Amino acid sequence: MAARDESKRLKIALLGAESTGKSQLATELAAQLCAQGIYAIAVSEYLREWCEREGRVPQQPEQAHIAQTQQTRIEAATAQASCVIADTTPLMTAVYSEFIFSDTHLHLDALAYQKSFDLTLVTGLDMPWLADGIQRDGAHVRPPVDALLRRLLHSASIPFEVIYGQGAERCARALQAVQRIQDTMNSIAPRAGYTPANTSNRLKNWQSTCEKCSDPDCEHRLFQDLKLDAKS
Repeated sequence: MAARDESKRLKIALLGAESTGKSQLATELAAQLCAQGIYAIAVSEYLREWCEREGRVPQQPEQAHIAQTQQTRIEAATAQASCVIADTTPLMTAVYSEFIFSDTHLHLDALAYQKSFDLTLVTGLDMPWLADGIQRDGAHVRPPVDALLRRLLHSASIPFEVIYGQGAERCARALQAVQRIQDTMNSIAPRAGYTPANTSNRLKNWQSTCEKCSDPDCEHRLFQDLKLDAKS
């Protein structure tokens, strides 16, 4: 079997508040890419597995283990596949550690690791909240978690795209983002010293003003306006 071209390996991160469709999107996106002949693996969220096994949510001292295990599984998949879609990364653990425990000690390592991804997608707040497992806290936590996530990404100058839409539309928009980054990677000649920053810096040109907004209330007003327009 021929060795994979390491310069074409693609790492995609799906980040976002709870009940915004990350897990389903990761599975659907991997399936779409596999259908295109790209060996893609969706790495599931370790937190869900941990909570189901332990029958509770993790406490503050256990957060580092959650983050490290998620990273280890992502890297194991990266060694196998041409494309990895991570259903959350250590950065989401860091976000919730600050939100729940006022603990920021995971931030530095989580942000450094996040920079290794070629593409960071943040799932928007346009999906209805659904109860699903003991790790979910409620619809009221989504706006502040979303705002905190975006603040951390901006603080580290990590570009991201926000994915909206319902059902197949959400996956289609994510796939468009992936195709753009693939086109960008293909336009960069493989060379020594290649890093994901070569492509992630180019993503900044694709972010709209609204996508740079860290105010979730702005999104709420946007979707309320869309609903009113649809009724009129």
